[in-house]
Amino acid sequence: MLDIGQIHRAEYELDTSRSLRGKNPRKTANKRPDEKPPVVIAEAPGRIHILGDQGDPVSDSYLSAAIDRYIHVAVSPRKDNSFRFYAADLGERKRSTLVNLKYRREDRWANYLKTAIYLFSGMGCSMKGMNFSFCGNIPQQIGLASSTAIESAAAVALKNLLRIQISDMELAQKLHEAHQEFFSSAAPAVDYYVCLLARKDHFLFVDISGGVFEKIKSPFSLFRFLVIDSRVPRLGAENEMASRKADVLKGLELLSQKFDGASFKDFAAADILEALGNLPEQVRRRSMHIVEEIHRVNDAVEALQRSDLASLSKIIFHSHESLRDLFEISCPELDWLVKRAQELEGAAGARMTGHGFGGCTYTIIRKELVEEYKRRLEEYERIFGFRPVIYEVKIAKGARVIPNKGG
Repeated sequence: MLDIGQIHRAEYELDTSRSLRGKNPRKTANKRPDEKPPVVIAEAPGRIHILGDQGDPVSDSYLSAAIDRYIHVAVSPRKDNSFRFYAADLGERKRSTLVNLKYRREDRWANYLKTAIYLFSGMGCSMKGMNFSFCGNIPQQIGLASSTAIESAAAVALKNLLRIQISDMELAQKLHEAHQEFFSSAAPAVDYYVCLLARKDHFLFVDISGGVFEKIKSPFSLFRFLVIDSRVPRLGAENEMASRKADVLKGLELLSQKFDGASFKDFAAADILEALGNLPEQVRRRSMHIVEEIHRVNDAVEALQRSDLASLSKIIFHSHESLRDLFEISCPELDWLVKRAQELEGAAGARMTGHGFGGCTYTIIRKELVEEYKRRLEEYERIFGFRPVIYEVKIAKGARVIPNKGG
């Protein structure tokens, strides 16, 4: 990945020994040649959901992990009131001011940086202008939360530059709220918790309504995590997901009529069958998936705690089957990738992750079988016309400030 500190200093001419050249000697007489404005650099990871990611907003139970693909954000103060934004990977620049700080569709990636400014200005923090630069190696558009990582890295960098005392838990909560206000749209809260609370080599069990955020040591030291981008174009996926959410909200509404204040957590799958009775089959299938997935998350947590890899493998594979048959958001390409893993005895699970209708799968597999699994995927392009992209990842720690090599 690019050295964002070096790029940031060059972009904004922060190395005084260079930037003083050719300047008016009267204006620079009091500056030391080695004087440099403070630059804070933070990184935030991408994430994968192992289980539970399709339940938002009616379910808030997840088993997730941060991965070692990152966004790096560098921040430094300005003497004026301008906010400058630089996307190093794209070579693009945007700007704003605190007075004009608002969501602008044409600002695209800069809106995520502006969310962090919006958060701290809303908390009453006094700030002048700022320089922002960022780069990253989180694969885009396949559901690995790269946009959340931009917001989180920017928030952590600003928190440290402004010397704000706030815990990671509170920062996750407030950043999620700030995103929803700034974008005027909903966002999954779990992504912020994973991005900010994750611990290296640990899964994170998140039960938002129950206030549970439990770190569970990974038992997969002899395994490798592969994220496979199917490269399938996700045309119309947003409309399809909106339809699924409408179905499960309808199911919850109907349950609430029979049981006041009901939530999907209150029901076993058998209760759903009885409670929904003769309701449309589609609503019942979607609701069945949500209820069963909640139980799968809890069962997976117990399996992890006792290092029961055989049970965990069955849970993960069953989850994908439910996404395929009940929630109906998988596709032949994703099913094919999961099936190839299922054929190998050393696979501890494979499942689609993200919003479906394309996107990616993850596979947990013994390290000595990685090359064999990759070999089996060579047929994918001939069958489907796309070449899958395979990323080998590790379970990583959450967002943090990182050393600034340039001072």
